[in-house]
Amino acid sequence: MRIVARAPFRTTVYRFAIAATLSVSAAFGAIAPAAANPSQFVAGLWPEAQARGVSRAVFEAAFAGFSPSDRVMELTRSQPEFTQTVGAYLDRRVSAGQVDLGRRMRGEWSQTLARIEANWGVQNEVVLAIWGMETNFGNYMGGNNVIHALATLTYGDYRAGFFKDQLLTALQILQAGHVAPQNMVGSWAGAMGHTQFMPTSFVSYAVDYNGDGRRDIWNSIPDALASTANYLKEHGWRPGETWGYEVRLPANFDYARAWQINRQSLAQWHAMGAVRANGMAFPRPDDQARIFMPSGANGPAFLLLHNFEVIKRYNNSDNYALAVGHLADRILGAGPFVQPWPPNEVALNKAQRRELQTLLNSRGFDAGTADGVVGPRTREAIIAYQRSMGLTADGHASGALLAQLR
Repeated sequence: MRIVARAPFRTTVYRFAIAATLSVSAAFGAIAPAAANPSQFVAGLWPEAQARGVSRAVFEAAFAGFSPSDRVMELTRSQPEFTQTVGAYLDRRVSAGQVDLGRRMRGEWSQTLARIEANWGVQNEVVLAIWGMETNFGNYMGGNNVIHALATLTYGDYRAGFFKDQLLTALQILQAGHVAPQNMVGSWAGAMGHTQFMPTSFVSYAVDYNGDGRRDIWNSIPDALASTANYLKEHGWRPGETWGYEVRLPANFDYARAWQINRQSLAQWHAMGAVRANGMAFPRPDDQARIFMPSGANGPAFLLLHNFEVIKRYNNSDNYALAVGHLADRILGAGPFVQPWPPNEVALNKAQRRELQTLLNSRGFDAGTADGVVGPRTREAIIAYQRSMGLTADGHASGALLAQLR
């Protein structure tokens, strides 16, 4: 099978004819538009699109029927703050059904995945886990017209510089013939295809695995999975290494010291009392790791390795990367985490975190400015308070701690 890293960027010219006039919805009075109306906005984009090699035919086909979407703009205003506990987040995303589906996909695409792993060095279960996390193995890829969604965000002046660049790049992708305009579907924010690439990431990292001259992450599962592997490889994936380990910590574990350590070797963590939860030895004691205790002393703890940080390049969230790593392990045949998540844990929203900091400050424990961000200073204040009360001094900002401070 021929594998082409990148198809030529300007290849196919589409021939479509559409009406040039576009109308604005009256409901858009709440939006601060970047142009007086959508027709002028689209017309204003043309010189920049043309400068990027986009033909008039492709440009008009891409904007056929465009009207700014109230729904897309509403999503920018109503994104809820993430307040799920890590345990709840994982229960929803690494369910028995998701694991079973991932294992079925592993069997169905075993030959393709084996070749992808051989070429890019990324374990197939990790690629599968990202596919599962992003679109439930292709069962839901967003359903939004990417050009229209990105145009809405740009027109509505929501991070307009960023989304305008994504929009113009998406037009270049259409110009290159990788996908037809009506098939360029994705999320409301423009993430596309089976594994949800933003347009600029597509240009940099998507690959034409099947050698048909197109990088089709929408309709070609091999292209999408290979593109994901290439993305991880280009961001420093280390072949044959895992993402991290669940560990057990001793009763006298020095949480305050652990929070102050950025990274140290697994051997050094072991000297502090951290051991693998499954009882096995660390295979490479010199590997550097950081600690992650999302539920403090009452839940699972983890030592996170280099590849965990690479997964975060896909989505900059410890919770996301932990879910990907755990789903990958489960697809591979591992069981659930050894240590259970606290059953009644409550996550704090930003207002509650500010209240926590205010209460600590009022009691003489310096948490700094009450900004709702639990950083080193707030954590030190929590530890000092916990020690004063004879509690396990793990520095965890929990609902139970807030209730006690009240």
